Amino acid sequence: MSKVGKSEIRVDAFDKATGRTKYYEDRMPAGALYARIKHATIAHGYVKSIDKSAAEAIEGVVKVLTCFDVPEHCFPTAGHPWSIDPGHQDVADRNLLNRHVRYYGDDIAVVIAEDEVSAMQGVRALVVEYEELPFVLDVQKAMEPGAPQLHEGYPNNILKHSDIRKGDYQAAIQEPGLIKVEGWYDTPTVQHSHIENHGCFAYEENGRIVVVSSTQIPHIIRRIVGQALGRPWADIQIIKPYIGGGFGNKQDALYEPLCAWCSTQVGGRCVRVDCSREETFVSNRVRHAIRFHIVTWLHKDGSIAARKVECFSNQGAYASHGHSIVAKAMGSFPQIYPCDNFEGDAWTVYTNRPAAGAMRGYGMPQASFADDANIDECAKAVGMDPLEYRMKYIMPKGFHDGFSGNTNYYDSFRDCLEKGKAYIEYDKKKAEYAKDTGNIRRGIGVAAFWYNTAVYPISLETSSNRMLLNLDGTVTMQCGETEIGQGADTAYSQMTAEAVGLKSYKDVHVVSCQDTDITPTGLGAYASRQTYVAGFSIRQTATQLRQKILAYATKLTRQAVDNMDIVDGNIVRKQDGAVLMSLKELAMTAQYNAADSEHITAESTYTIRNNAYSFGCTFADVEVDIALCKVKLNKIINVHDCGSLINPALAEAQVHGGMSMAIGYGMSEQLLFDEKTGKPLNNNLLDYKLSTFMDHPHLEAQFVENPEPTSPFGTKALGEPPACSGAPAIRNAILNATGVAIDCVPITPHVLFAEFTKAGLIHDSWNEKEGN
Repeated sequence: MSKVGKSEIRVDAFDKATGRTKYYEDRMPAGALYARIKHATIAHGYVKSIDKSAAEAIEGVVKVLTCFDVPEHCFPTAGHPWSIDPGHQDVADRNLLNRHVRYYGDDIAVVIAEDEVSAMQGVRALVVEYEELPFVLDVQKAMEPGAPQLHEGYPNNILKHSDIRKGDYQAAIQEPGLIKVEGWYDTPTVQHSHIENHGCFAYEENGRIVVVSSTQIPHIIRRIVGQALGRPWADIQIIKPYIGGGFGNKQDALYEPLCAWCSTQVGGRCVRVDCSREETFVSNRVRHAIRFHIVTWLHKDGSIAARKVECFSNQGAYASHGHSIVAKAMGSFPQIYPCDNFEGDAWTVYTNRPAAGAMRGYGMPQASFADDANIDECAKAVGMDPLEYRMKYIMPKGFHDGFSGNTNYYDSFRDCLEKGKAYIEYDKKKAEYAKDTGNIRRGIGVAAFWYNTAVYPISLETSSNRMLLNLDGTVTMQCGETEIGQGADTAYSQMTAEAVGLKSYKDVHVVSCQDTDITPTGLGAYASRQTYVAGFSIRQTATQLRQKILAYATKLTRQAVDNMDIVDGNIVRKQDGAVLMSLKELAMTAQYNAADSEHITAESTYTIRNNAYSFGCTFADVEVDIALCKVKLNKIINVHDCGSLINPALAEAQVHGGMSMAIGYGMSEQLLFDEKTGKPLNNNLLDYKLSTFMDHPHLEAQFVENPEPTSPFGTKALGEPPACSGAPAIRNAILNATGVAIDCVPITPHVLFAEFTKAGLIHDSWNEKEGN
């Protein structure tokens, strides 16, 4: 019986439910020193001096370190694989502490103390003198001549520009009779808001530095800490315990380098850095705010004659993941709605905002909003139903992308759209809602997305795996693709049980807490890669383990290797299915055979040179109270083709989480800044409005299981895709209800009031009709 495709209970469910699971803070040694960071209180300028005397006089303060004490060399922070090609390495633009302040909240000093209170008092006692400079928050204003410059060597603050040219856009738009659909679309700065704030601790042991961190990328963090401290990478050991969510924020070196350096400055003692919630909003990472300008030229039948897309990505103060996010966003446009004549330009621009990095969806929630908002306008321009338009012009079966090598092997988009249409009762409700003319109006909206699986060919994709046959016939498995709360360990257990031939996924012991001294090299949790990428090394390593097991079984049974198989934890003869011995019997015999002892293990590395399209869509049903400028989400469904499901229950949970994030992105969440000072205005969970259970209708998740031909287990991306198409579906439902196109998110009452007033929908007659 297959071990994959079944809704099994998570392997960590009991420990998490009972509080036994150990996170980084649970592993903290007694007596660890507290490090608290002094953050800049200007948006741009230089630190002229820091008076430490008052801080150093506080009882309990052990050391005060400032931006004048740190090593001079810069380092990168992005959680990308390392490249031996300098041209493909991340931008190194950051110090451990910064004299040149580039945003309100920049790290300029750190106080290390015996207790938290003393550390916090020490931070408040520091007296900082600044040389203030003009600052810029808007992405396009930062590109203007004369704008404040954040980094040397990047004229007009442009970190990078890239383009796509396909066909002949200028010639194509000369065709008579074309219909022009043009729009500007804005997506906001948001923060991940994972349950567990980032934290880490570090100490020296035997001449090396040990860092225990809540991170998605332990092997990459080892390299970055080594770079930041100017130490050989082998001098660094990173241990990743269970973590309480990351969503991309922890796909970056946040405070691990600073924490490690602090330990070296206090004689190797253990030093801890624990971020407050306010610090996660400002001094960790945020999602890129991207502004899009789209010009679509249509034939009268609605087909796209030509398209021009400009993308302006607000990078904030430091490069972090940099241009890769907006480059991916731009690359999505000519694929989901193919166009023979396309011009695309993408700019990543430094501004005096918090550094933007990876966040669930990696540029695609932004692109999906702009693209599907524009596509709804295209449908309207030619008098077509928005769903009909997508059915006709969205990526067809057989589409191939030359860069990634991805192929659409199935008619996945239309399969997904048909499922969503049936659930939402699209035709029936659209006709019913068209009759609404009063203050309360209802609407149906749809949006679609595609997503890559993993990062090939942009950068390295590799996965290593180690399996050990235990004396009781179970298997211990280690890999570097990390569990970050999404249920990856359970999927790995199921795949391993399937590939080795064990009786149950419970016969696999996944070592969840990675240790770079022990765990085979893996790149971590990002790019919706884990199940797909780990599948290659799991299958390969399991094959090697099986070969070793059967080779030893030959010695004990005198059967040829080819005559045997491993089924449900037993060595069986293929011809008649007879059980020859159990794996437990074999393992015990092999280990304690005085004449021929062997501890049977296997380890391998697989370099992945494939990618895979993942597809899906969202349908949203809304009710709009025009007078109150309020939107109620009545019904929502996500439909995904993420290939074969390893664990359907976990897949559904993944989709629900992503849908929740998408609802917040579309309707409530946005990090705001004071235009006069650059100071964040809502860096806390009181003022930053997260969508909650009370804001959600039933979250419906359905699947189209088209097995991915390039995948060992038929899987492809699912972790990030659910966050992509929710916001534009809600936006398009509001358009359908009111006729008003909102071209920014989040769509809040303030935004609706302005747009409804402009459209003439807000007037006193509503109050008169209601008798008020």
